[in-house]
Amino acid sequence: MELDHNIPVVILCGGLGTRLREETEYKPKPMVEIGGRPVLWHIMKLYAHYGFRRFILCLGYKGSVIKDYFINYEAMSNDFTIHLGHQNQMVYKSNHTEQDFEVTLADTGLRTMTGGRVKRIERFVDTETFMVTYGDGLANLNIEDLVDYHFSHGKLATLTATRPPSRYGILEMQETGQISRFREKVQTDWINGGFLVFNRRVFDYLDPDCVLEQEPMGRLAEDDQLMGFRHEGFWIGMDTYREYELLNQMWDAGDAPWKVW
Repeated sequence: MELDHNIPVVILCGGLGTRLREETEYKPKPMVEIGGRPVLWHIMKLYAHYGFRRFILCLGYKGSVIKDYFINYEAMSNDFTIHLGHQNQMVYKSNHTEQDFEVTLADTGLRTMTGGRVKRIERFVDTETFMVTYGDGLANLNIEDLVDYHFSHGKLATLTATRPPSRYGILEMQETGQISRFREKVQTDWINGGFLVFNRRVFDYLDPDCVLEQEPMGRLAEDDQLMGFRHEGFWIGMDTYREYELLNQMWDAGDAPWKVW
């Protein structure tokens, strides 16, 4: 089956990012930079690598920063000559690699929950299938395989299931307090890693005030309409300053697994 690359990608960009306050006091978390580029840019480049270049950004906290970024993208990403005066003209001297990106920027409210943000952009989704992901999660995920899997099972929703390593060592401790086993970086259970694929009937499970990961996803599971695409590769959610530093170190070292483009 040939994939429809017209499928839009909805990216949740409205959270407060309180656990990364060092970087998010003046900007939304999706605009926190890795290697000099917003993490949002990295996410979009991943999808674009697989041919998906239509994006709907759900804005909230400091959404104007994201709007300014895209309004000025051409000038900031190209060399150019500008002719000043009454007939102001700008001539670009080079082409950036984000050609043919279509980006819809939608204000979905300052404190709207994740499900509510998706519900509020329903009018912008003009296809039977659409994708949703978080504006702080990176992975070396094959998006084509994910979409193929979604169509193969025929259910309404697919999430990407991942097992990140635990941040803490795991102890096996006896009644006496003696440690019988110590294990570092043990894989956790499967978690929701984002990178979701939805049939548009999922909008019927949403309301403007809901949390996507709670009642809507629970109902989809109860209705046997939620499937998990197992991703055993790299995945990380940039929740804290520790992860921000780690991602920048990986990028600077030329060892960024999510950079598939």
